[in-house]
Amino acid sequence: MKKRRIALRHLALLTIVLSSFIACDKDFANIDSDIINNDNATHFDTNSQEYEVIAYTKALEPVQSNALPLNLLGDYDDPTVSYGRTVSSFVSQIRGTLTDPDFGENAVIDSVVLTVPYFSTPTAIDADGVTSYELDSIFGGGSFNLSIHESNYFLRDFDPTASDIDEPQSYYANMSTGSNMISDSQLEGQLLFEQLNFIPSPNEIQLYAGEGDERAISSRLAPALRVKFSEEIEQFWQQKIIDMAGQPELSNINNFNNYFRGIYFKAESNGSTGNGTSGGRMLLLNMASTSANVVIYYTRDPFTEGADRVQTTYTFNFSGNRVNFISNDFPLTSGDEVTGDENLFLKGGQGSIAEIKLFDGEDLDGDNSTDNTFELFKKDFVETDEDGNFLESKKLINEANLVFYVNQALVDANGDEPTRVFLYDTQNNTALVDYFFDTANTVSPEFSRSIHSVPLERENNEATGDGVRYKVRITEHLNNLILKDSTNVKLGLAVTGNINTESASIQYDVLSANDNEKVPVSSIITPRGTVLYGNNTANESKKLYLEIFFTEPNN
Repeated sequence: MKKRRIALRHLALLTIVLSSFIACDKDFANIDSDIINNDNATHFDTNSQEYEVIAYTKALEPVQSNALPLNLLGDYDDPTVSYGRTVSSFVSQIRGTLTDPDFGENAVIDSVVLTVPYFSTPTAIDADGVTSYELDSIFGGGSFNLSIHESNYFLRDFDPTASDIDEPQSYYANMSTGSNMISDSQLEGQLLFEQLNFIPSPNEIQLYAGEGDERAISSRLAPALRVKFSEEIEQFWQQKIIDMAGQPELSNINNFNNYFRGIYFKAESNGSTGNGTSGGRMLLLNMASTSANVVIYYTRDPFTEGADRVQTTYTFNFSGNRVNFISNDFPLTSGDEVTGDENLFLKGGQGSIAEIKLFDGEDLDGDNSTDNTFELFKKDFVETDEDGNFLESKKLINEANLVFYVNQALVDANGDEPTRVFLYDTQNNTALVDYFFDTANTVSPEFSRSIHSVPLERENNEATGDGVRYKVRITEHLNNLILKDSTNVKLGLAVTGNINTESASIQYDVLSANDNEKVPVSSIITPRGTVLYGNNTANESKKLYLEIFFTEPNN
């Protein structure tokens, strides 16, 4: 009896172990190739296989460019052989800290200062307390011509042509609302400031207080576009704002937006060639920053008779509607959607993306008599029922990658290439599941989600080395296709200025016949471009494939 109990106990234990293996087989486990491989796996083999894809360039129609998280300003001559100059300007409404302000009696302006901080990083502090900075998000090594105007164009909140009265008004990079064009003459009102050959300074800004021997540094600011308007323009602000106190124009936001319609930051190319890299100069600016403002410094009579006049301020920030205008001096054309392209042209701003079809872009077709490319792939990895639904795994996908090689014959960027690319679902206009599974780095976005989207590999791993390849891991996306019966959607590939932006931002509209066509916002806010080898290249070593590493039983 005792031996029988022991035997039964062993049988029960064996049953549990076997059941766990069966459960693991049916529930699918992700086994990394560096954990189980052909050298240490007794009952499993690890293998890899390359699958053909179809990839082609998609030239974008005008992209939506209002309500961007950041704004481009300047002129950028892209060193990539296929791209030329891109010029970006923008218009922004301004909003005072108080509505219906009371500036006091006999208010007179002392000065008016516009400030827009650059992205910068402090690098050192000298013996005199002066901080040195390195500017970030600056593209190109030349200059551009900058002018700042009062805008005469009214930026609407809502679209009067839409069937829904609450539909927000969209504005597009080609200076249009989609139905009407906006002209320079509508944007260029009073000229407030102008500077030829503008180059952003990385120097610390020092503010002084006192007179004569008592004059001393009162504060230090990080580098910024900082304009102290001339005396003539001070009079413009005096008449436009200070003298209008108590009038309906300043009484509420709606009235003010129609009265003072915004500030237009206009960039024009001066043809500068830069310092051996890309020509022109383009800035990425955070106009929503609390440090981006227009401050009116003025004095007024005191409330107490006989006291000295009071010095005070009134501040405008750049809230409200804001629209970027982006123009290119080069054409972009779409590629071959059927067979794919030899090269994939990716360009930020008002540019282009690549569209990618896995397994010929096919999905379950409901035809049980024949299998298409996608169905053959799925049946190679899993058992399915007659409707194509998952039953159990036959192979386990360890890793799946799309590897894109840079065509350096068409890219002469001297290291000035986009560090990251972004792969997304064009049907649902969202990032892939692998993106959300990866870890975000909010401090250093260039290294964020780097397992899913590996940063550009450069020659000799040097920061300014020529780009070699990008790798995008889509393991979980493929698992969803074979295990959860997800749709084999068409994918989009775009350059990205900040891959973290896509975690919380909706994608932006493209002005095309396809109402569902969108583009990642992180692609709009970078002017950079690159050229990648496609699936139709004769260069087999650089050809675009889908590579899959998998584990399968060896019995």
